[in-house]
Amino acid sequence: MRAVVLGVGNVILADEGVGVRVAEAFERAYVPPAGVAVIDAGTASMEMLEDLSHLDFLLVVDAVAAGKAPGELVRLAGDEVPVFFRRNLSPHGIGLSDVLASLEFLGAEPKETVILGVQPLSMELATELTPTVAARVPELVAQVVDELTQRGLVPQAR
Repeated sequence: MRAVVLGVGNVILADEGVGVRVAEAFERAYVPPAGVAVIDAGTASMEMLEDLSHLDFLLVVDAVAAGKAPGELVRLAGDEVPVFFRRNLSPHGIGLSDVLASLEFLGAEPKETVILGVQPLSMELATELTPTVAARVPELVAQVVDELTQRGLVPQAR
């Protein structure tokens, strides 16, 4: 099984960098199992085509502007994933949706995609997450572990 944990975000825009921060925290705490790559995508887009081609499972972690209370966790899967990209709930929705559309056109799209996120409080210029969002990072890391484990991809604690 091939899987990617994709941390997305701009780390100089406060809570916008939460996906990258979660990927970093996951890698500090766990050794990913064989077949699982953890990628800090930052704000990248089309250059990820090769890394995301023919995946069994894509787990995206990002700030998700879903109209919820700041710090509230969001999980999208199945039919909700295309809606996520149509409604552009993330500042990266366009870039990542272009990548996924390209993969679909090439017949190389992930078999399953799940998006984990948190409602941001601030996207102002700052290199640190707000305390509200930073407090949710451990829960998001636990969700990453749970999503992988459910698919038989069990990370080992460091």
